[in-house]
Amino acid sequence: MKIGILSQEPETYSTRRLLEAGAEKGHEMQVIDTLRCYMNITSSKPRIHYMGQPLSGYDAVIPRIGASITFYGSAVVRQFEMMGVFPVNGSLAITRSRDKLRALQLLSKKGVGLPITGYARSPDDIADVIKMVGGAPLVIKLLEGTQGIGVVLAETRNEAESVIEAFLGLNVNIMVQEYIKESGGEDIRCFVVGNRVVAAIKRKAKEGEFRSNLHRGGKATPEKITPEERRMAVKAARIMGLCVAGVDILRSDRGPLVMEVNSSPGLEGVETTTGKDIASTIIEFIEKNAKSGKCIRGNA
Repeated sequence: MKIGILSQEPETYSTRRLLEAGAEKGHEMQVIDTLRCYMNITSSKPRIHYMGQPLSGYDAVIPRIGASITFYGSAVVRQFEMMGVFPVNGSLAITRSRDKLRALQLLSKKGVGLPITGYARSPDDIADVIKMVGGAPLVIKLLEGTQGIGVVLAETRNEAESVIEAFLGLNVNIMVQEYIKESGGEDIRCFVVGNRVVAAIKRKAKEGEFRSNLHRGGKATPEKITPEERRMAVKAARIMGLCVAGVDILRSDRGPLVMEVNSSPGLEGVETTTGKDIASTIIEFIEKNAKSGKCIRGNA
């Protein structure tokens, strides 16, 4: 098979591992810089050109679309879809999961457990939004933030009001969430491929920090998840329409809660922590599903 990896960073761990895993299984692998793709949009024969040449003959693409290029990247994936190429994650699923507010609304609609979340645009509504999520302490998140950037823990009501007012004054989109104190700065990253969780790790924030992201100094250990957590992770990925996803779960007194669903989960943390070959699992998923085009796709 001929498989393309849509990535701006060919030297990152995830891209290198996918290249290696595909090559080891005898596939023709190529890294394609997403932003160097340009499109001929026509009803008769849609095409993608790359560095002056048309791209053709691909059986599948693995999108590794960074958050900063979601709009253009999803358009490139959509063009591959129009050409009949199998995407591991489709364009609609990527845009759906990247919009944090939309994602939470879709998960809520399907009854998935979530932290209580508020969203507002007027400074006049700040007091009620804080009350809505249970008061301080609470978490304030930029909707466009990634890897823990743009996430603030407000310890008091006054602090929460000040931070929210500051963000709204900058005309950025934010959401306000209850702080799950009992999680203790820990969350569970479930790595979903197809209809199963293939690996899970526990991420713990470093001392003095509440964000557990590994990019922010968090530590990871292998984790045995419960059947309920396993079902929840698979369901969340399915609702987003993602075939490959990182589903982040918080353990609360009222049960597991989905914090986020990631359409381009990194491989380094989960592979080095668990010793599992996730890259090969993704390639095997493509082998089984590319020809039929089958994948769990959401319809929201």
